[in-house]
Parts: sequence; C-alpha cells; structure tokens
Amino acid sequence: MRLHATDFIIFAVAGVAIVAAYLRDPGLPVIGLKSGLNLLWEILPRLVAALVLTGMMQVLISPDFVERWLGGRGSGHRGIFIAFVAGILTPGGPMVSFPMVAVFYQSGAPLSALVTYVTSWSLFGFQRVIAWELPFMGSRFVLARVLPTLVLPIIAGYLVRLIYRD
Repeated sequence: MRLHATDFIIFAVAGVAIVAAYLRDPGLPVIGLKSGLNLLWEILPRLVAALVLTGMMQVLISPDFVERWLGGRGSGHRGIFIAFVAGILTPGGPMVSFPMVAVFYQSGAPLSALVTYVTSWSLFGFQRVIAWELPFMGSRFVLARVLPTLVLPIIAGYLVRLIYRD
C-alpha cells in the first residue's frame, strides 16, 4: 500500500476535525467516530463490489477494445463523443464510474476522452436525472439545467486535447 500526499492531507484534516470536536465537547469525537464507522459499514459492501468490478474490468477490457472505442492517444473526435454518451449512460455513483476511468486510463485511453466521460457523468448521469432530478425538481428544471450545459463535457475534452496535446 502506497500513501500519497493527498492521503496525508486527509489524515491531517481528520485530525484537526477531531481536535476541534474535542475542544467543543470532549464527547463529540466518539460520536463522530461512531458515525463514520456506521457509514463505512453501510458503504463497505458496495466498495468491495466496486473494487472487485474494477479488478475484473482490468482483466476483461483489453487495450484493443479501448483503442477501438475511445481511441488511443492522439485519436480523432470519435473517442470524445463516445465518452460523452458513455458518461451519460453509466449508472451508479463514483464507485462505478471512477474505477472505470482508471481501467480505461491504464488501457491507453486518451485524457481528453476520460475528462469528457467524467464531466458528462458528473453533469448528466441518466440514472440520477431520472431517479432524482425529474421527480424532485420537474422537467422544467431539468431542461433548464441540462440544455445550457450540454456542450460542456465536449468542450472540456477538446480543451484537454489542446492543453496536453492529447
């Protein structure tokens, strides 16, 4: 297991939060830790499944598949547009989408397609729009949110291509 700089930052922020909670009330850190462990217990089955799925994707998705659908580094427009649609259609939360991005990246997908995918998934995840936005906010809100931002994932992909010569 390798720790990264961001891991140390997260641990430091958690430590500061524990100290701040203790200074407010010495009983709060225990309540906070119990709450965090309950959340871990709730998320753990999905996390394990997502990690197993990631491992299986790494052995099942070949670099040739990624090359054919998303294009390799220096690919044409096709990869950006396929990533745009794939981001919209990917169900689930970050435990599904980010492992997929990691597998595609390791298989040689261009950064432009990966950024397009993540941006598209973040803004337009079909499952989220259908399950949450439409029932709670209605179609007028969904159209007002989606239509003005529809082109953003594609622009993001092309900006990455321009900046990183992808």
